[in-house]
Amino acid sequence: MLEVRPTGRKTYYLRYQDERKKQHQHRIGDARDLTLAMARKEADKLRAKIATGEDINAKKVRLKQIPTIAVLISERYLPFAKTYKRSWATDECLLRNHIIPRFGHLYLDQVKKSDIVAFITAHLKTHKPGSVNRVIILLRYLFNCAKRWEIPGAERNPTDGIPLLQENNKNERYLNEDEARRLYASVCKSDNVMLQYIIPMLILTGARKREVLDAKWGDFDFERRLWRIPTTKLGKPRYVPLSDGVLSLLSTMPRSPKSDYVFANPQTNKPFVSIFAAWDTARRRVCLADVRIHDLRHSFASLLINSGRSLYEVQKLLGHTQIKTTQRYAHLAPETLLDASNAATRAVGSILGVMPNRVVDVPLVAAQR
Repeated sequence: MLEVRPTGRKTYYLRYQDERKKQHQHRIGDARDLTLAMARKEADKLRAKIATGEDINAKKVRLKQIPTIAVLISERYLPFAKTYKRSWATDECLLRNHIIPRFGHLYLDQVKKSDIVAFITAHLKTHKPGSVNRVIILLRYLFNCAKRWEIPGAERNPTDGIPLLQENNKNERYLNEDEARRLYASVCKSDNVMLQYIIPMLILTGARKREVLDAKWGDFDFERRLWRIPTTKLGKPRYVPLSDGVLSLLSTMPRSPKSDYVFANPQTNKPFVSIFAAWDTARRRVCLADVRIHDLRHSFASLLINSGRSLYEVQKLLGHTQIKTTQRYAHLAPETLLDASNAATRAVGSILGVMPNRVVDVPLVAAQR
Protein backbone atom coordinates (compact mmCIF):
# COMPACT_ATOMS: atom_id res chain seq x y z
CA MET A 1 0.00 0.00 0.00
CA LEU A 2 1.00 3.64 -0.48
CA GLU A 3 0.01 6.14 2.17
CA VAL A 4 -0.35 9.73 0.95
CA ARG A 5 -0.57 12.41 3.65
CA PRO A 6 -2.19 15.87 3.30
CA THR A 7 1.32 17.34 3.21
CA GLY A 8 2.10 15.34 0.07
CA ARG A 9 4.45 12.98 1.86
CA LYS A 10 4.18 9.41 0.52
CA THR A 11 5.23 6.21 2.29
CA TYR A 12 5.17 2.56 1.18
CA TYR A 13 3.85 -0.04 3.65
CA LEU A 14 3.27 -3.77 3.63
CA ARG A 15 0.06 -4.83 5.34
CA TYR A 16 -0.06 -8.47 6.43
CA GLN A 17 -1.46 -10.96 8.94
CA ASP A 18 0.68 -12.97 11.36
CA GLU A 19 0.18 -16.60 12.38
CA ARG A 20 -2.54 -15.55 14.84
CA LYS A 21 -4.43 -13.71 12.06
CA LYS A 22 -3.59 -10.39 13.65
CA GLN A 23 -3.13 -7.58 11.15
CA HIS A 24 0.11 -5.56 11.06
CA GLN A 25 1.50 -2.77 8.98
CA HIS A 26 5.22 -2.63 8.24
CA ARG A 27 6.89 0.48 6.87
CA ILE A 28 8.93 -0.21 3.72
CA GLY A 29 10.23 3.28 3.03
CA ASP A 30 9.72 6.83 1.81
CA ALA A 31 8.46 7.21 -1.78
CA ARG A 32 11.12 9.87 -2.30
CA ASP A 33 13.78 7.20 -1.80
CA LEU A 34 12.07 4.20 -3.42
CA THR A 35 10.41 3.66 -6.79
CA LEU A 36 7.27 1.57 -7.04
CA ALA A 37 9.31 -1.32 -8.46
CA MET A 38 11.80 -1.13 -5.62
CA ALA A 39 9.01 -1.05 -3.05
CA ARG A 40 7.32 -4.12 -4.63
CA LYS A 41 10.64 -5.99 -4.64
CA GLU A 42 11.19 -5.22 -0.96
CA ALA A 43 7.60 -6.27 -0.19
CA ASP A 44 8.24 -9.63 -1.86
CA LYS A 45 11.31 -10.18 0.38
CA LEU A 46 9.30 -9.32 3.47
CA ARG A 47 6.46 -11.70 2.49
CA ALA A 48 9.02 -14.49 2.11
CA LYS A 49 10.28 -13.87 5.64
CA ILE A 50 6.73 -13.82 6.99
CA ALA A 51 6.00 -17.12 5.24
CA THR A 52 8.91 -18.77 7.06
CA GLY A 53 7.61 -17.56 10.45
CA GLU A 54 10.00 -14.63 10.92
CA ASP A 55 8.70 -11.60 12.80
CA ILE A 56 9.73 -8.69 10.59
CA ASN A 57 8.63 -6.19 13.25
CA ALA A 58 10.64 -7.80 16.04
CA LYS A 59 13.51 -5.31 15.80
CA LYS A 60 11.13 -2.34 15.89
CA VAL A 61 9.24 -3.77 18.87
CA ARG A 62 12.49 -4.50 20.71
CA LEU A 63 13.78 -0.97 20.18
CA LYS A 64 10.58 0.41 21.67
CA GLN A 65 11.07 -1.78 24.74
CA ILE A 66 14.60 -0.53 25.46
CA PRO A 67 14.43 2.11 28.22
CA THR A 68 16.70 5.07 28.74
CA ILE A 69 19.07 5.01 31.71
CA ALA A 70 16.91 7.59 33.49
CA VAL A 71 13.75 5.48 33.04
CA LEU A 72 15.57 2.30 34.15
CA ILE A 73 16.69 4.06 37.33
CA SER A 74 13.35 5.63 38.24
CA GLU A 75 11.03 2.76 37.28
CA ARG A 76 13.10 -0.32 38.06
CA TYR A 77 16.31 0.18 39.99
CA LEU A 78 15.33 2.60 42.78
CA PRO A 79 12.05 0.79 43.64
CA PHE A 80 14.10 -2.43 43.81
CA ALA A 81 16.93 -0.90 45.90
CA LYS A 82 14.47 0.52 48.43
CA THR A 83 13.23 -2.98 49.24
CA TYR A 84 16.54 -4.24 50.62
CA LYS A 85 19.31 -1.60 50.65
CA ARG A 86 19.65 0.53 53.74
CA SER A 87 21.98 2.77 51.74
CA TRP A 88 19.55 3.30 48.86
CA ALA A 89 19.54 7.06 49.57
CA THR A 90 23.28 7.11 48.87
CA ASP A 91 22.65 5.34 45.58
CA GLU A 92 19.94 7.85 44.72
CA CYS A 93 22.33 10.73 45.39
CA LEU A 94 25.07 9.26 43.19
CA LEU A 95 22.60 8.49 40.42
CA ARG A 96 21.00 11.93 40.51
CA ASN A 97 24.24 13.92 40.70
CA HIS A 98 26.59 11.91 38.51
CA ILE A 99 25.05 9.14 36.42
CA ILE A 100 21.77 10.65 35.19
CA PRO A 101 23.29 13.98 34.04
CA ARG A 102 25.82 12.06 31.92
CA PHE A 103 23.96 8.94 30.79
CA GLY A 104 20.28 9.52 31.62
CA HIS A 105 19.21 10.52 28.08
CA LEU A 106 20.88 7.49 26.47
CA TYR A 107 19.07 4.24 25.77
CA LEU A 108 20.43 1.15 27.47
CA ASP A 109 22.02 -0.20 24.29
CA GLN A 110 23.59 3.15 23.41
CA VAL A 111 26.05 3.30 26.31
CA LYS A 112 29.47 2.23 25.05
CA LYS A 113 32.65 1.31 26.88
CA SER A 114 34.26 4.43 25.41
CA ASP A 115 31.52 6.52 27.08
CA ILE A 116 32.40 5.03 30.47
CA VAL A 117 36.12 5.66 29.96
CA ALA A 118 35.45 9.27 28.91
CA PHE A 119 33.25 9.76 31.97
CA ILE A 120 35.97 8.42 34.31
CA THR A 121 38.59 10.68 32.74
CA ALA A 122 36.41 13.76 33.13
CA HIS A 123 35.26 12.82 36.65
CA LEU A 124 38.83 12.41 37.89
CA LYS A 125 39.47 16.10 37.28
CA THR A 126 37.08 17.07 40.07
CA HIS A 127 36.81 13.94 42.25
CA LYS A 128 39.15 11.60 44.08
CA PRO A 129 39.66 8.00 42.89
CA GLY A 130 37.55 6.61 45.73
CA SER A 131 34.59 8.76 44.71
CA VAL A 132 34.98 7.77 41.06
CA ASN A 133 35.12 4.10 42.02
CA ARG A 134 31.81 4.34 43.87
CA VAL A 135 30.16 5.62 40.70
CA ILE A 136 31.77 2.89 38.57
CA ILE A 137 30.62 0.18 41.00
CA LEU A 138 27.06 1.53 41.04
CA LEU A 139 26.96 1.83 37.25
CA ARG A 140 28.24 -1.74 36.90
CA TYR A 141 25.61 -2.99 39.34
CA LEU A 142 22.89 -1.06 37.50
CA PHE A 143 23.69 -2.80 34.20
CA ASN A 144 24.04 -6.20 35.90
CA CYS A 145 20.57 -5.78 37.43
CA ALA A 146 19.10 -4.86 34.03
CA LYS A 147 20.74 -7.94 32.50
CA ARG A 148 19.45 -10.18 35.28
CA TRP A 149 15.96 -8.77 34.79
CA GLU A 150 16.24 -9.52 31.05
CA ILE A 151 15.49 -5.94 30.06
CA PRO A 152 15.97 -5.42 26.30
CA GLY A 153 19.21 -3.63 25.52
CA ALA A 154 21.05 -5.02 28.56
CA GLU A 155 22.61 -8.03 26.84
CA ARG A 156 26.06 -6.61 27.55
CA ASN A 157 27.58 -4.56 30.36
CA PRO A 158 29.72 -1.67 29.06
CA THR A 159 31.63 -1.50 32.35
CA ASP A 160 33.02 -5.04 31.93
CA GLY A 161 36.80 -5.01 31.78
CA ILE A 162 37.09 -1.49 33.20
CA PRO A 163 39.19 -1.77 36.40
CA LEU A 164 38.67 0.29 39.50
CA LEU A 165 41.13 3.09 40.16
CA GLN A 166 43.94 2.78 42.67
CA GLU A 167 42.86 4.55 45.85
CA ASN A 168 45.57 6.38 47.73
CA ASN A 169 43.30 8.56 49.83
CA LYS A 170 42.33 6.11 52.55
CA ASN A 171 42.83 7.64 55.98
CA GLU A 172 44.39 5.00 58.23
CA ARG A 173 44.34 6.29 61.81
CA TYR A 174 44.71 4.17 64.92
CA LEU A 175 44.73 5.14 68.57
CA ASN A 176 47.67 4.03 70.66
CA GLU A 177 47.34 3.29 74.37
CA ASP A 178 48.29 6.79 75.49
CA GLU A 179 45.89 8.46 73.05
CA ALA A 180 43.06 6.19 74.16
CA ARG A 181 43.61 7.19 77.80
CA ARG A 182 43.70 10.89 76.95
CA LEU A 183 40.57 10.60 74.84
CA TYR A 184 38.67 8.76 77.56
CA ALA A 185 39.64 11.36 80.16
CA SER A 186 38.37 14.06 77.81
CA VAL A 187 35.00 12.45 77.04
CA CYS A 188 34.41 12.02 80.78
CA LYS A 189 34.51 15.82 81.05
CA SER A 190 32.01 16.31 78.21
CA ASP A 191 28.75 18.19 78.71
CA ASN A 192 27.12 15.20 77.03
CA VAL A 193 27.04 12.81 79.99
CA MET A 194 26.46 9.80 77.75
CA LEU A 195 29.63 10.36 75.72
CA GLN A 196 31.74 8.73 78.45
CA TYR A 197 29.84 5.50 77.79
CA ILE A 198 29.35 5.74 74.03
CA ILE A 199 33.02 6.21 73.10
CA PRO A 200 34.35 3.31 75.25
CA MET A 201 31.58 1.09 73.83
CA LEU A 202 32.77 1.90 70.31
CA ILE A 203 36.39 1.14 71.19
CA LEU A 204 35.65 -2.07 73.11
CA THR A 205 33.32 -3.61 70.49
CA GLY A 206 34.42 -2.15 67.14
CA ALA A 207 30.74 -1.54 66.40
CA ARG A 208 29.56 1.17 64.06
CA LYS A 209 28.34 4.46 65.54
CA ARG A 210 24.71 3.98 64.60
CA GLU A 211 24.73 0.40 65.94
CA VAL A 212 25.76 1.69 69.37
CA LEU A 213 23.47 4.71 69.42
CA ASP A 214 20.42 2.57 68.49
CA ALA A 215 21.23 -0.29 70.89
CA LYS A 216 18.41 -1.44 73.18
CA TRP A 217 18.65 -3.26 76.49
CA GLY A 218 16.59 -6.06 75.02
CA ASP A 219 19.32 -6.72 72.46
CA PHE A 220 21.74 -7.84 75.21
CA ASP A 221 21.80 -11.41 76.46
CA PHE A 222 23.94 -11.11 79.59
CA GLU A 223 23.66 -14.79 80.44
CA ARG A 224 25.11 -15.86 77.11
CA ARG A 225 27.25 -12.70 76.91
CA LEU A 226 25.99 -11.73 73.45
CA TRP A 227 24.81 -8.48 71.90
CA ARG A 228 22.41 -8.98 69.01
CA ILE A 229 22.53 -6.09 66.54
CA PRO A 230 19.15 -6.45 64.75
CA THR A 231 19.90 -4.44 61.62
CA THR A 232 23.44 -3.91 60.40
CA LYS A 233 24.89 -2.10 57.41
CA LEU A 234 24.19 -5.21 55.32
CA GLY A 235 20.60 -5.40 56.53
CA LYS A 236 21.22 -8.63 58.48
CA PRO A 237 21.45 -9.20 62.24
CA ARG A 238 24.80 -10.11 63.76
CA TYR A 239 26.07 -11.10 67.20
CA VAL A 240 28.86 -9.40 69.13
CA PRO A 241 30.40 -11.16 72.16
CA LEU A 242 30.35 -9.14 75.38
CA SER A 243 33.85 -8.90 76.79
CA ASP A 244 34.60 -8.32 80.46
CA GLY A 245 35.27 -4.68 79.64
CA VAL A 246 31.89 -4.25 77.94
CA LEU A 247 30.06 -5.95 80.80
CA SER A 248 31.83 -3.70 83.29
CA LEU A 249 30.90 -0.63 81.24
CA LEU A 250 27.22 -1.62 80.96
CA SER A 251 27.02 -2.35 84.67
CA THR A 252 27.93 1.27 85.44
CA MET A 253 25.44 2.71 82.93
CA PRO A 254 22.60 4.86 84.26
CA ARG A 255 19.38 3.17 83.16
CA SER A 256 16.20 5.14 82.61
CA PRO A 257 12.91 3.30 83.25
CA LYS A 258 11.34 5.49 80.55
CA SER A 259 13.57 4.28 77.71
CA ASP A 260 14.51 0.96 76.13
CA TYR A 261 17.64 2.49 74.58
CA VAL A 262 20.98 1.90 76.29
CA PHE A 263 22.63 5.16 75.24
CA ALA A 264 19.52 7.31 75.06
CA ASN A 265 19.57 11.08 75.18
CA PRO A 266 18.57 11.90 78.80
CA GLN A 267 16.41 14.78 77.60
CA THR A 268 14.36 12.84 75.02
CA ASN A 269 14.84 9.19 76.11
CA LYS A 270 15.47 8.44 72.43
CA PRO A 271 18.69 7.74 70.50
CA PHE A 272 20.93 10.68 69.75
CA VAL A 273 20.51 12.02 66.24
CA SER A 274 24.11 13.26 66.33
CA ILE A 275 26.95 13.37 68.87
CA PHE A 276 29.41 15.20 66.65
CA ALA A 277 29.50 18.51 68.56
CA ALA A 278 30.32 16.83 71.88
CA TRP A 279 32.76 14.45 70.20
CA ASP A 280 34.53 17.23 68.32
CA THR A 281 35.00 19.25 71.51
CA ALA A 282 36.36 16.23 73.40
CA ARG A 283 38.89 15.20 70.76
CA ARG A 284 40.18 18.74 70.16
CA ARG A 285 40.61 19.26 73.90
CA VAL A 286 43.38 16.61 73.90
CA CYS A 287 44.88 17.49 70.48
CA LEU A 288 43.31 14.55 68.63
CA ALA A 289 41.38 16.54 66.05
CA ASP A 290 42.38 14.11 63.28
CA VAL A 291 40.69 11.14 64.98
CA ARG A 292 37.26 10.35 63.54
CA ILE A 293 34.61 8.29 65.29
CA HIS A 294 35.03 5.55 62.68
CA ASP A 295 38.74 5.43 63.58
CA LEU A 296 37.68 3.86 66.88
CA ARG A 297 36.55 0.85 64.83
CA HIS A 298 39.93 0.91 63.06
CA SER A 299 41.66 0.99 66.43
CA PHE A 300 39.66 -1.97 67.74
CA ALA A 301 40.69 -4.07 64.75
CA SER A 302 44.32 -2.95 64.98
CA LEU A 303 44.51 -3.81 68.68
CA LEU A 304 43.18 -7.29 67.94
CA ILE A 305 45.69 -7.88 65.16
CA ASN A 306 48.61 -6.57 67.21
CA SER A 307 47.66 -8.86 70.10
CA GLY A 308 47.99 -11.88 67.82
CA ARG A 309 44.37 -12.50 66.81
CA SER A 310 43.73 -13.86 63.32
CA LEU A 311 42.14 -11.98 60.47
CA TYR A 312 39.30 -14.51 60.54
CA GLU A 313 38.50 -13.62 64.16
CA VAL A 314 38.65 -9.90 63.40
CA GLN A 315 36.40 -10.41 60.37
CA LYS A 316 33.74 -12.08 62.51
CA LEU A 317 33.91 -9.46 65.27
CA LEU A 318 33.59 -6.59 62.80
CA GLY A 319 30.79 -8.29 60.86
CA HIS A 320 32.55 -8.24 57.49
CA THR A 321 31.31 -10.61 54.80
CA GLN A 322 34.60 -10.57 52.87
CA ILE A 323 38.10 -11.05 54.26
CA LYS A 324 39.51 -8.41 51.88
CA THR A 325 37.50 -5.78 53.77
CA THR A 326 39.11 -6.87 57.03
CA GLN A 327 42.62 -6.80 55.54
CA ARG A 328 42.42 -3.03 55.40
CA TYR A 329 42.59 -3.01 59.22
CA ALA A 330 45.40 -5.54 59.48
CA HIS A 331 48.26 -3.06 59.83
CA LEU A 332 50.65 -4.47 62.37
CA ALA A 333 52.47 -2.14 64.74
CA PRO A 334 56.25 -1.79 64.11
CA GLU A 335 57.09 -3.50 67.40
CA THR A 336 54.94 -6.48 66.40
CA LEU A 337 56.76 -6.78 63.08
CA LEU A 338 60.11 -6.47 64.86
CA ASP A 339 59.15 -9.27 67.23
CA ALA A 340 58.16 -11.44 64.26
CA SER A 341 61.48 -10.70 62.59
CA ASN A 342 63.38 -11.58 65.76
CA ALA A 343 61.47 -14.85 65.94
CA ALA A 344 62.99 -15.80 62.59
CA THR A 345 66.43 -14.86 63.90
CA ARG A 346 65.95 -17.01 66.98
CA ALA A 347 64.83 -19.93 64.84
CA VAL A 348 67.98 -19.93 62.71
CA GLY A 349 70.35 -18.62 65.38
CA SER A 350 72.32 -21.88 65.52
CA ILE A 351 73.12 -21.65 61.83
CA LEU A 352 74.57 -18.15 62.07
CA GLY A 353 77.55 -19.45 64.06
CA VAL A 354 78.83 -21.56 61.16
CA MET A 355 78.05 -19.20 58.27
CA PRO A 356 81.02 -17.35 56.69
CA ASN A 357 81.33 -13.65 57.50
CA ARG A 358 82.97 -12.69 54.22
CA VAL A 359 82.38 -13.63 50.61
CA VAL A 360 86.05 -14.59 50.20
CA ASP A 361 85.61 -17.33 52.80
CA VAL A 362 83.29 -19.25 50.47
CA PRO A 363 85.18 -21.78 48.28
CA LEU A 364 84.17 -21.59 44.61
CA VAL A 365 85.87 -24.77 43.33
CA ALA A 366 82.97 -26.99 44.36
CA ALA A 367 80.52 -25.17 42.13
CA GLN A 368 81.20 -27.45 39.12
CA ARG A 369 80.42 -30.73 40.88
